[in-house]
Amino acid sequence: MGSHTAFEIAGAVVSGAVAPDHFLRRALRRAAEQADLNAFLTLSPEEAISSEGPLAGVPVAVKDNLCTLGQTTSCASRILEGYVSPFEATAVTRLRRAGGIVLGKTNMDEFAMGSSTENSAYGVTRNPHDPSRVPGGSSGGSAAAVAAGIVRCALGSDTGGSVRQPASFCGVVGIKPTYGRVSRYGLVAFASSLDQVGAFGATVEEAALLLSVIAGHDPRDATSSRRAVPDLLRGIARDVEGLRVGVPAEYFADALDPAVRRLCERALSRLREAGAVVIDVSLPHTEHAVPTYYILAPAEASSNLARYDGVRYGLRASDAGSANEVYELSRTGGFGAEVVRRIILGTFVLSAGYYDAYYGRAQRARARIASDFERVWEEGVDVLFTPTSPTPAFQIGERTVDPVSMYLSDIYTVTANLAGIPGISLPIGTVDGLPVGGQFLARRWDECTMLRAARGLEVLLGGTGCPAGRRGLPGGAA
Repeated sequence: MGSHTAFEIAGAVVSGAVAPDHFLRRALRRAAEQADLNAFLTLSPEEAISSEGPLAGVPVAVKDNLCTLGQTTSCASRILEGYVSPFEATAVTRLRRAGGIVLGKTNMDEFAMGSSTENSAYGVTRNPHDPSRVPGGSSGGSAAAVAAGIVRCALGSDTGGSVRQPASFCGVVGIKPTYGRVSRYGLVAFASSLDQVGAFGATVEEAALLLSVIAGHDPRDATSSRRAVPDLLRGIARDVEGLRVGVPAEYFADALDPAVRRLCERALSRLREAGAVVIDVSLPHTEHAVPTYYILAPAEASSNLARYDGVRYGLRASDAGSANEVYELSRTGGFGAEVVRRIILGTFVLSAGYYDAYYGRAQRARARIASDFERVWEEGVDVLFTPTSPTPAFQIGERTVDPVSMYLSDIYTVTANLAGIPGISLPIGTVDGLPVGGQFLARRWDECTMLRAARGLEVLLGGTGCPAGRRGLPGGAA
């Protein structure tokens, strides 16, 4: 996409300055040039193109757990290999109606279970800044596609940080909206009380533009809010003067890489200099967030993934001799190791005799984590600023043998999903050439203040995203 923003692309297409398929052809060419990243599972060169709407002619990458008409939706799993949905995700339909073009479906951790996009049945996605490193997960393909300059915007999903953490690792912007702000209809379920469709952008404004297109009530999703969606772009360019920014002590503990800490402190210093009021706060139940998440999410996953049984759709074992063998062999052959691990864990915590000891206690811990945030908002804090991830992107293979170290990649992001609040990650600098993200969190439904803070910091740091382009050319090549 070069240096052309989504706004400029749409403007050129609507005005007739370029052909409606001009940027699609360019994106397809760049995707082919960087096929070694393995960011895409499928590409769609024959997409219908509109010359109207806020995303007219803008190619957008879509995570492969969002159902699309006429394209496969595999969730990066063998059990759904070749599956074409008879219906489409509301977020994708709204994207198309706004003139956006679905360039293709992006790679991901299988069924969104992972933090590195190493759990895909179709190979690991590589970080455009350093191909020996992961792009984060589970929406690593979408983040890599934006970072590589193939697209300016992409859709992902965020269950425990799966938009924000890869945004941090890849040096782009990633938004997780308030739970209920964006319809989950057509998003293949992982953990239904935590899943949200999210937006990536090369800049804060582009991610906000994509979110504004997909947000809003959907009667097909019972958890979709009827609350009116404000103009997310109005006021985004306001400065940060007078903004009350809370800094939770628990997010700056020993687990944080010292170099990441220094970049966060620099960001906070810039906010102070610009007139923001920086306040130390405490979220005392943060330490329980990761264990709480890894009880609740697998419990919901074990229920949601029971539908993949080799009978209704997807992979069916050909050598089964009984109904039980159809279930067993299809699921054994179709699911990868991480998905199996989480199904087993989730089934255990929901089993008779253990339900209250694990699942019940985790729900109570979740309520306390949410109440921590409510108390901070009541004290007058507008947004919270934290690191997005404890470290920059790690080496491919570095954490696959230790699931706990992998799970700790989400230590700063899972709280937003547990509490249902919005969060955004944006680039705040680099460590040894690797991007680092900072995170803003806001009260439920207040994406506007969150976006104002993020855009303000983006300007203060002199950044417009951190795209890798052709392995290091800022903004990519035109």
